[in-house]
Amino acid sequence: MEVSPREVARARAADCADTALLLVPVGALEQHGPHLPLGTDTTVATTVAARTGLPVTPPIALGASGEHEGFPGTISIGTEALAAVLVETGRSACRWARRLCFVNAHGGNLPALVTATTLLRAEGRDVAWHSCGVPGADAHAGRHETSLMLALTPDDVRPDLAVAGNTARLGELMPAIRAGSVASVSANGVLGDPAGASAAEGAETTAVMVTALRDALRDWRVDDHGRLV
Repeated sequence: MEVSPREVARARAADCADTALLLVPVGALEQHGPHLPLGTDTTVATTVAARTGLPVTPPIALGASGEHEGFPGTISIGTEALAAVLVETGRSACRWARRLCFVNAHGGNLPALVTATTLLRAEGRDVAWHSCGVPGADAHAGRHETSLMLALTPDDVRPDLAVAGNTARLGELMPAIRAGSVASVSANGVLGDPAGASAAEGAETTAVMVTALRDALRDWRVDDHGRLV
């Protein structure tokens, strides 16, 4: 396929014939504290996928973000609907792509990804998913994501509004989040502290995530949940 990775939507049908591997970014539209844009996860997923140099579709930009619905701007389609979208995307795309990988950047999408890819693989389609992330990153709208967005779309970041939220470990917060929402543990929606974020750190993190995705795609080892390992 000769089109630019970012221009699959502009390709002609013939350009897409017998595509070896197609990437589908999966993001979300949800609050990211007072200082980051709602489309943060979609930007990350799309960028990481595109930088592999492989064909990339337009992103699936609405995800399962029910835990963030205590904040304006969030739109969540829920796990069941997202899984259905992923399944139908895979069924259709695999008519012309031999392999397909969903590139995800929102943790709340994981149950839908597992459900969808497990079904697609059971139907005989060579489909998997991969999550963008690095060890030790804070959970939401903290230094990690703020650095990423300073590197990727700095004009969308408001550093003057960046303040710490709940800095407890995500594992400690999850029971309360599941019982209520992110708003029940963080009034400003931040889980972490954006202090010290920098574009340089974000660029380095992006490079790490792109390398991890490339390596996973090259090895193509898929676990029982449909995840590339």
